[in-house]
Amino acid sequence: MKDQRKMVRCAIYTRKSTEEGLEQEYSSLDAQRDAAEAYVSSQKHEGWEIVAKSYNDGGFTGSNMERPALQNLLADIEAGEIDCVIVYKVDRLSRSLLDFTKIVEKFDQHGVSFVSVTQQFNTSTSMGRLVLNVLLSFAQFEREMISERIRDKVAASRRRGKWSGGMPLLGYTVENTKLIVDEVEADRVRQIFELYIEHCALLPVVKVLRQRSWTTKQWVTRKGDHRGGREFTKNALYKLLTNITYIGKIRYKDETHQGEHDAIVPLDLFCQVGIRLKANGQSGGTGVRNKHNALLKGLIWCKSCGRPMTHSYSSKGNKRYRYYVCGTAMQNGWAECPAPSVPAGEIERFVVEQIQSIGTDEDLLNQTIGQIEFRSKQRLEAFESECKGLRRQLGNDHEKLRAIAANLTNSRRVAGLPELQTRIDAAEDRLKLIALEQQSLIDQSIDSADVRRLLGSFEGLWKTIQPREQVRLVKLLIDRVDFDGVAGNVAITFHDTGLQSLSPSEREVTA
Repeated sequence: MKDQRKMVRCAIYTRKSTEEGLEQEYSSLDAQRDAAEAYVSSQKHEGWEIVAKSYNDGGFTGSNMERPALQNLLADIEAGEIDCVIVYKVDRLSRSLLDFTKIVEKFDQHGVSFVSVTQQFNTSTSMGRLVLNVLLSFAQFEREMISERIRDKVAASRRRGKWSGGMPLLGYTVENTKLIVDEVEADRVRQIFELYIEHCALLPVVKVLRQRSWTTKQWVTRKGDHRGGREFTKNALYKLLTNITYIGKIRYKDETHQGEHDAIVPLDLFCQVGIRLKANGQSGGTGVRNKHNALLKGLIWCKSCGRPMTHSYSSKGNKRYRYYVCGTAMQNGWAECPAPSVPAGEIERFVVEQIQSIGTDEDLLNQTIGQIEFRSKQRLEAFESECKGLRRQLGNDHEKLRAIAANLTNSRRVAGLPELQTRIDAAEDRLKLIALEQQSLIDQSIDSADVRRLLGSFEGLWKTIQPREQVRLVKLLIDRVDFDGVAGNVAITFHDTGLQSLSPSEREVTA
C-alpha cells in the first residue's frame, strides 16, 4: 500500500534589523534562507515543501510587528495557504515577548506549526513553550540592552560636544562624523538670520528665500539617494532660526553643551532673532492671523472681569457689525459681566484719537512720558537684579570648579563636572542676552521733544498706510487697553519703546 502523506506547505521567514550589508551578493537574509531550506529538505520524507513566495524583512526591527513581509505572512496564514513557518532563530520572528505570543496564537488558530532551525523545541508541549518563553525573554532583554547602550552612547557623545548623527544641517558638511563649516552655505545661513531681523516675521522671509531659490540642506546618502533640497516652510525656517548648533552648541534633551564644531552665526545675532521670535510667537504673531484687521485684537482687556476681550462680529445682509466681547461673557454667559461687549469701530476710533491728541495735550504728554520712563526704569531694575543673581551663581560655580580641579581624585565630584559647566554656560549666555536687551532699552529711549515731534507726525502717517500696517503700528505703540464698561473709561498703556517705532528708520522696518 502506497504511503499517502499530507503535504506540509512551509513558508520561510527571514529578517535583519539594519540595511547594512543587504546590498551584497550573499546577505544575511540569504544565509538564513539557505539554512531553512536545508532543514525543509531534511524533512522532505514527511511531505514538507517550500512555498514559492518569499517573506524577507530587510532593515526592520524585531521589536514590533510593523514589517511588510511579516504582515504578508500572517495574511497568507489566515488565507490557509501555509502549514508551517520556518525561521533561522526565534528572535528573527520577534524580539518582543508580547508580540511573539500574539503571533503564536495566530499560528495556533490556523493550525500552523512553527520551527526554529537552530533552536529545536516543540511548541505543542508545556515544556516547549517554557523554553520558548525563556528564549524570548533573553531576546527582549538583549534588545533593551542594545537600546540602552545606544542611548548612553548618544548622550555621552553630545555631552562631549560631538555630533552624533542625524540629518545634516545647512551650513555644515559631515566628515568623519564631525561637522565641518561649508563657507558658502554658512554665509547663506547668516543672511537668513539677518532677513528675519529685517522682516520680523517668518512668512516674508520664506517668500524671499523662495524668490532666491534657496532650499533646505541637500545631501546624498551612502546609497546614492538624494535627500533634502526642499523649499523652506515656516516650520523649517523656525527650526533653523532656533537651532543652537549654529552658535557652536550641541543639545541633548534639555541640556546644552559646548560643541566641537565652529559657530557660524554670531551669538548677538542669534539672541536678537530669539527675542523677536519669542515676541512674535512661532506662528508669526496675532497680527498675521488677524484677517479682519481688528486694531485692538490681543490688546484690549475688560476692567470689570480682568479678562481679555475677543474680537467678534455678526452679519446682517451685506453689513458686518464688529465687537470686542469680554472673555467671561464668551465662556460663562452675558449675564456674568456688567459690560460684556463694546462696538469695535467706536473704541478703535477713540484709541487712535487719543494717540493723535497726546502730541498736542501737554498734561497728557507728560503723563505718557512719565509712564514710559517708569516702565523702562522698572525693566532695567529687573534686569540688573537678575544680573546680580546670575553673577553670584557664577561666582559659586567657579569656586566649585576650582575645588574639583584641586581634588581630581574625588570621582563623585568630578562626575558632576558636565552639569556644572552646563550651568555656567547657561548663566553666561543669559548675561549676554540681558546685556543686549538692556542696550536695546537704552538705545530706544526717547525724550519729550522727540515724543512731541513724532506724535505730531502720527496723523499724517496713519492716513498713508494700509489697514494691516495700521494694526502693526498700534501693536508697536500700545501695550494694553483697559476698557471699563461700567464707568465708561478707557485706559491706554504704551510700550516702553513703542514711540520709537514712529521714527522714519523704524517705520521702514515695520511697514
